[in-house]
Amino acid sequence: MSGYLHTQAADFLRSLRLHGEAGADTAGTAEAAQALRTAAGRISGTLDTFRPLVEPGWADELRRELRWLSRTLALEHACAARLARLLDALSRLSGSSEVPRARAELPPGARPCSGDAPRVHAGEGPGGVPHPASGQPAGPGAGGGAADGPAPPGAGRTGARAAARTAGGGSVAVGAARAAALLERQLTLARTRAHSAALGALGSARFHAVADAVALLASELPLAPAATGPAADETLALLAEVAEHRLLDAVARLPLGRAGHPYNADALGGGLATEPDDERQDAPWHAVRRLLRLHRYAQEVVHPGAGPVLGPAALALDHHRDAAEASEAAAAAARTPRIAPATAYALGVLHADQRHEVEAARFAFQQEWRHARAAVPAP
Repeated sequence: MSGYLHTQAADFLRSLRLHGEAGADTAGTAEAAQALRTAAGRISGTLDTFRPLVEPGWADELRRELRWLSRTLALEHACAARLARLLDALSRLSGSSEVPRARAELPPGARPCSGDAPRVHAGEGPGGVPHPASGQPAGPGAGGGAADGPAPPGAGRTGARAAARTAGGGSVAVGAARAAALLERQLTLARTRAHSAALGALGSARFHAVADAVALLASELPLAPAATGPAADETLALLAEVAEHRLLDAVARLPLGRAGHPYNADALGGGLATEPDDERQDAPWHAVRRLLRLHRYAQEVVHPGAGPVLGPAALALDHHRDAAEASEAAAAAARTPRIAPATAYALGVLHADQRHEVEAARFAFQQEWRHARAAVPAP
């Protein structure tokens, strides 16, 4: 355990140095911040699992500060990834390679969204075409002549239906474009704030205290008396088993039987309730993701060099979290006051699409967990 924590502390300090050297290199800064968060997560998780073997006060304080740092640094990346995910989904749902442009370039025959209709002057129809009631010719053959002959039976109804379909499709396309613009404004603003918060955190005295504590950890680990006794190795293995049993208990409480049926629509349940239960429904899966991460870190300590048997299952839960957070962002955007109905409709479709992604991630986890069950025996 000491060697593992020394290695992670060295990775933390190396990533911190690379982050400072990256300067204006955005890609280098993002990569260093990711490595910094990874090392911080492993240190925090290891101290959580093996807390009885280290000084409790020191470990609790360092864990709390590392969680603060990791969350602060992760927010900017999360906003950028969430925006990219939602814009890609809107593009896919729109059936085009890119999100359609806003109302400035409406498709032929399309109507603008509600609330954006152009002004129509007296005596004119839509688009400024003179209305027959104004006494002015409305088009070829108007004012007395059937120069083009009588219209075929049902032609009026067929043309009206075709125009309605064209107008409806154009309105939905415009709604998708405006939904994309709204999401981009909101998430870009959130990303800018997160970036400012990250810069402030990295220059704060609180962060420098964390860096000093990790630097101390790279050379010396404050151990508890239990870590120096003859049964220290047995205690280490026992604590790793406790982490494993906590994971198994949490997975046993998941509705894996339901998740094993594709397209079960369980993730969409209660979507139109007065108080949607998406967050309550997702919480047990998020808890399993956290416990699975702790279990993997404990196995890295107890069995160094072993392959990540539960890696695919952990990846499925990462997808679950990303889709759940993206659906929350779409729902929050749909609650924006005074948006056009077509925009709200597009955001509703987007929310449902991301909830389907949540369901697909649960199905994938169920499959991966079943395959890896032999590596995680029941207690």
